[in-house]
Amino acid sequence: MSNEQTAIKTTYFSIIGNTSLALIKGLAGVFGNSYALIADAIESTTDIFSSVLVLLGLKYAKKPADDNHPYGHGKIEPLITFIVVAFLVTSATIIGYESIEHIQTPHKTPKPWTLIVLGAIIIWKEISFQIVIRKSRETHSSSLKADAWHHRSDAITSVMAFIGISIALIFGEGYETADDWAALLASGFILYNSYLIFRPALGEIMDEHLYDDLILEIREKSLEVPGILATEKCYIRKSGMRYHVDLHAMVNSNITVKEGHDLSHKLKDYLHSEITNLGNISIHIEPNDCSLDSCKHIIP
Repeated sequence: MSNEQTAIKTTYFSIIGNTSLALIKGLAGVFGNSYALIADAIESTTDIFSSVLVLLGLKYAKKPADDNHPYGHGKIEPLITFIVVAFLVTSATIIGYESIEHIQTPHKTPKPWTLIVLGAIIIWKEISFQIVIRKSRETHSSSLKADAWHHRSDAITSVMAFIGISIALIFGEGYETADDWAALLASGFILYNSYLIFRPALGEIMDEHLYDDLILEIREKSLEVPGILATEKCYIRKSGMRYHVDLHAMVNSNITVKEGHDLSHKLKDYLHSEITNLGNISIHIEPNDCSLDSCKHIIP
């Protein structure tokens, strides 16, 4: 299964899970007198739409390169991530506003059984986060990472609700708004997580220098190709789940143009075979007269 197929399959898992939890939380919140649970349901509802957007984005990013998009359609991924972040910020704002409104309005103490519902939700959302974040690392998908953090923010909201309801039940009259304060605190966590998701996606759009480990691996693998004396410049830009590489490779200056051309193709094919998720690789051949031993460590 390709990275794209894995990411799409994982997104279906998120959509089904978020839909189920939104219904459970909404019903439990209404019948259990807990606004924190209702706030949770609101976030899960936005999670459904954001997961659908992630799914559409992944399917679009999967389209092959064409004349108008020679590097493929992967840049849609960070753009979708921005939209997902907007959903997170919107849901956090709604939760925060409604929490303040409920704090100022007297209401009943939440039902004790809502803690059981919340406990199950927390466990499930953390499991969901671990599954999706692992798949995002495997596929190098920024939008899938954002989707994973939706699960984690949902778990955080549920933990805050659990704490708030527990306080309201333990201390009784006068502490009915504890779960509302918990929902307000959770909205702050969601906003903070939104920034953590937004920043890497912005770096991806701006082609920031973010891939030192991959660059080091490319340099090391390049030296395994006979005839490559060293590497100089190495730039990487990410598009979707693929990394496009611009690499300067040093070769003996006495070889012919054809030999240098053939060597660049050998290097390109070798890098593709050894390192997954590399997209377009542009090799610039640099002539050099030094020996292999004295050249191989020239890495500016």
